[in-house]
Amino acid sequence: MAAGEAVSGAQLVAEALRAQNIEYMFGIVGIPIIEIAVAAQAVGIKYIGMRNEQAVSICLVGPILSLTLQKHMPLIVIGGSSDRNQETMGAFQEFPQVEAGRLYNKLSVRPSSLEVIPAVIEKAVRTSMYGRPGSCYIDIPGDFVNLEVNKSSVKYVECCPPPPTSMAEHSAVSKAVSIIAHAKQPLLIIGKGAAYSHAENNIRKLVDLCGLPFLPTPMAKGVVPDNHPNCVAAARSTALQHADVVILLGARLNWILHFGLPPRFRPDVKVIQIDICAEELGNNVRPAAVLLGDINAVTKQLLEEFSKRLLKYPSNSEWWKKLREKIKNNEERSKELALQKSLPMNYYTVFHHIRELIPKDSILVSEGANTMDIGRTMLPNYYPRQRLDAGTFGTMGVGLGFAIAAALVAKDRTPEKRVICIEGDSAFGFSGMEVETICRYNLPIVIIVVNNNGIYTGLNADNWKEMLQYGDPATCVPPVSLLPNSHYEEIMSAFGGKGYFVKTPEELQKALKASVTDKQTPSLINVMIDPQSDRKKQVFIKILLHKQWSDGI
Repeated sequence: MAAGEAVSGAQLVAEALRAQNIEYMFGIVGIPIIEIAVAAQAVGIKYIGMRNEQAVSICLVGPILSLTLQKHMPLIVIGGSSDRNQETMGAFQEFPQVEAGRLYNKLSVRPSSLEVIPAVIEKAVRTSMYGRPGSCYIDIPGDFVNLEVNKSSVKYVECCPPPPTSMAEHSAVSKAVSIIAHAKQPLLIIGKGAAYSHAENNIRKLVDLCGLPFLPTPMAKGVVPDNHPNCVAAARSTALQHADVVILLGARLNWILHFGLPPRFRPDVKVIQIDICAEELGNNVRPAAVLLGDINAVTKQLLEEFSKRLLKYPSNSEWWKKLREKIKNNEERSKELALQKSLPMNYYTVFHHIRELIPKDSILVSEGANTMDIGRTMLPNYYPRQRLDAGTFGTMGVGLGFAIAAALVAKDRTPEKRVICIEGDSAFGFSGMEVETICRYNLPIVIIVVNNNGIYTGLNADNWKEMLQYGDPATCVPPVSLLPNSHYEEIMSAFGGKGYFVKTPEELQKALKASVTDKQTPSLINVMIDPQSDRKKQVFIKILLHKQWSDGI
């Protein structure tokens, strides 16, 4: 190499990431990417070593490329791969990672040389944020890591600018306003795209100005507070089924919204679709109006139009009466379940006490089946971007990783905020060893495991023993069952945090108060509930168990 200051591939990756204002790196290191993590720390990037790649802002993984994607979130994945001179020779963990990554990422690329690494990383960061956000994969061959070049030959680039703000066509805005003005039973659906675009102020103004009922999708909860009088989440099915005009603000008509199709929607429903992604417009239902643009900017356009032709949907309409009646009925049913005194507790009782005792500005992370679904209805959000769950893919195992990332950011920026991670016992099992990560970095996360001894439903200890009398558990125990009364709290205690095993409301209250008060120590509350607790009785499981017992298994 000619005279001059030399820089390694690992240093180039780290410096390029820092130039793009990357602050945190999550990953599991191994050959050949250990040096990248070390270099990242040297330039001021905080490296958080995880225990499970499924739980891992920037993600560092070794060969083979392993991705767990939270759909449409900006993510940079850096993967190490085999040395270039060993390609096609059967190198250790050799795999076509770039090609495989193209199926799942907005960009999947391998730098052609060390000199272009900064430009490639800038493009990946820019691509992950521009338009609809998403993940980008950068492949780093093993021989690149310690290879050196002269700094003078490197193509350095500045930090990419923020995404440009796009606005809808004026004619489309006018058409949408006209449709809304003539609606008899309107419904505003707020999606996570609205949360991502920081549209909360303008959407709140739109709701208040027009008097529209609104329904948030899971990760849009808090864009407008859940306790706002126009929130109809407690009458979700009724609102969706009977609305004649639906305004989609950064929400997609996918499985979460039943594809916008009958019988969950009216056959003649008029959909006004507002989205930043042109390819999303018209999916599953042909919209009556399409507004392509940034959610915050387009909402502002709607407000400007409504200021010219004032619209205030009457609060005493038959539509509002129907919605309020359904809200009242559903809330009364939930309250009745929440206040039940019987033991073991049910989901609603547990969430009732959690809601009463955690701070209102807590960052809520949730995953599981019943735990996530029922918790979504029982635990309100009052602020935007403070709820993270399994998302569109329903990916289990991401909860503790989300909680760790949220706790790190909160620790640096808003240390008074608490991170509450609520897990089903099955979901906790996917990435439970991240408890060690939480204790290693001393993150005061409160983990609550709602333990029903199974997936969807489980067996109590007596039924479990009875089952084992019929033979090998692999042939007689229901596939949804997990070991009864597992002491998950002892995992937290083993790593130096505080663990609580609770069976009663009083024990739950005591553990919650202690955990929320202690802002220095991680804690895990293992809450035992009725294994058959659910929104409604799991008739199929009960019939199956009865048949197995009666048949002698």
